[in-house]
Amino acid sequence: MKINRKALVTRHHPVMTTIDPLSPLSVGNGEFAFTADFTGLQTFPDKYTIPLGTQSQWAWHSSGGHDVWSLDDVRLQYRDETTKLGGYPIHAEDKEEPYHWLRQNPHRLQLGQFGFHIVSSSGAQVQPESITNIEQTLDLWNGILHSRFVVEEQEVRVQTCVHPDRDQLVVTVESPLLSEGRLGISIRFPAPGMTARGWDKTIALNWGEADSHVTRCIPDGASGATIERTMDDDSYAVKLQWTQGELSQVGQHDFLLQSSPSSDRLEFAAGFSSSAELITLAGVQDTLEASRRHWETFWMEGGAVELAESADPRALELERRIVLSQYNTAIHSAGSVPPQETGLLYNSWFGKLHLEMHWWHAFHFPLWGRTQLLERSMGWYADILPLARELAQAQGYTGARWPKMVAADGKQSPSVIAPLLIWQQPHPIVMAELCYLADPSQETLQRYGDIVLESAEFMASFAAWDEQGQRYVLGPPVIPAQENHKGEHTWNPTYELEYWRHGLEIAAEWARRMGKPVPPQWDEVREKLSELPEADGVYLAHENCPDTYTKANIDHPSMLGALGMLPGKKADLQVMRNTLLKVMDSWTWEHTWGWDYPMAAMTAARLGEGAWAVDLLLKDVTKNTYLANGHNYQRPGLYAYLPGNGGLLTAVAMMAGGWQGGPEGHAPGFPSDGSWTVRAEGLKRWM
Repeated sequence: MKINRKALVTRHHPVMTTIDPLSPLSVGNGEFAFTADFTGLQTFPDKYTIPLGTQSQWAWHSSGGHDVWSLDDVRLQYRDETTKLGGYPIHAEDKEEPYHWLRQNPHRLQLGQFGFHIVSSSGAQVQPESITNIEQTLDLWNGILHSRFVVEEQEVRVQTCVHPDRDQLVVTVESPLLSEGRLGISIRFPAPGMTARGWDKTIALNWGEADSHVTRCIPDGASGATIERTMDDDSYAVKLQWTQGELSQVGQHDFLLQSSPSSDRLEFAAGFSSSAELITLAGVQDTLEASRRHWETFWMEGGAVELAESADPRALELERRIVLSQYNTAIHSAGSVPPQETGLLYNSWFGKLHLEMHWWHAFHFPLWGRTQLLERSMGWYADILPLARELAQAQGYTGARWPKMVAADGKQSPSVIAPLLIWQQPHPIVMAELCYLADPSQETLQRYGDIVLESAEFMASFAAWDEQGQRYVLGPPVIPAQENHKGEHTWNPTYELEYWRHGLEIAAEWARRMGKPVPPQWDEVREKLSELPEADGVYLAHENCPDTYTKANIDHPSMLGALGMLPGKKADLQVMRNTLLKVMDSWTWEHTWGWDYPMAAMTAARLGEGAWAVDLLLKDVTKNTYLANGHNYQRPGLYAYLPGNGGLLTAVAMMAGGWQGGPEGHAPGFPSDGSWTVRAEGLKRWM
């Protein structure tokens, strides 16, 4: 019997009847997202721990202008002058100003705050405490946020929606308060600079520094206007259209949209772009209808997993996480560039992309039959390929080296950790392979061929020959996925070794598919890479880490990724079983991260331990919390962690749909004792 997909999705609509500071709700399309409070707009941001963002993939700002500093202006460490290899911007030393400017710029812009201006019968500003009958539902099936609340016995009804194909927000409002002049739309624009709130000082909207930016309003007839925004060398535009109302400027960067006295209904649309000429607004009703069509297609044509008939009492919660993770990754992780860790909710790490997380954000899309959502961001690697080549060459290597922390421009950021990470390097190879499995054509090979081949070329040149051991070695200096290791003391991390083999193997197959010779160095490095480091029957974090399970047992237990995320052709099954048991018993789980649980679950699944896999996927740890809005909470400051959502979907696709070379039975990664009833459709066995 086929899954009733509408019933599956709609039973997990997020419903809010109170203010939940950690769970504002978002609408979006992968390129643009709008996050609202309980009013359906951004009326009471101070009541929410998470900033209420209006963000896009294209809007960035550099303080003081573009290219104020470059990497030529900072110190480089770990440069071997004999081999001419290395040179990484790790420590600021005496170059504090350029170092920190480059870390913070460009940073992602907050494009504006749209909230209600509500006045009481006495003329005072209405506070949230006096609002009653809150009822808000995010309609996942249609992509529309419905909000209802009561002010002094007067009902307000709101619909909030983002166009599926445009950077456009639309809102409908119905209330007697409109015609009374007591309800309007407040539109405010924050300063572009960073604030000093939160764990990484990049979170809150900046309502100071009013003279650091310019806002100019150009009327467009009786029911429209274009707002032009300028800050340093950057600018963008917001085009507004509304019905039966008037827009007035009430502050340097503040506007108020009010309905005409004769109407209890107000509709408005707001489109965003780098230039006003690029904005063509769709009508409000057309946008709502486009959203309904888009999201119904999304849910009907992708994969689906239903667990509600399971005997295990945790099944419905896991099903909720699966459904909401599909929605959240579609609106936050499926844009034209790899996403930031918090998607389009708010800025973490200055809004920059973390390329080592791209796998976790987007690898699941093809497994769930939505390859096109991964392909949106794959072209970005081709765009920055020249910069990736320059980075590799500057460090003495060939091919293209992908940085870790970058803005959309693809330029490496200084960091005490990021420049020494390498596990992002094979990501484009394996993600391109998923695209090829979905469309095994010459067109796919041509589209991603350079990305695959040049990624592998760097990998082969990066591996260092150890004459004494007659083997190739990764590092030092290198920092593994488990980032609490010092670069100068780290070599041969277990997961990265296996990923290097796997990536080079796929790249060689791509060369053959394209009719090109496989460079002999690729095969030599792959065949002579160091063995996975182990001691006492378990895998180590890296070869120089004998205290993996006593002193270094925090952060990611990344050695598990060698069999789970990867096929693990060089991994010994018994050693990995021992490793997983050791991790489950001795790891400091409160210091892990959201993707560690699906990573460990995938290892358990490949080992045939379905019960362990489910327990790990649902482990009761703070970092494995999934909020009412479906986001994976980590800690104060990092309230949403999309790699956890994407990792969950990857693990579930594998556990429910199977994996290459795995058992052919139904839902092979779930327990077979009858406690789980797993119904799955449209999943791909491509892991």
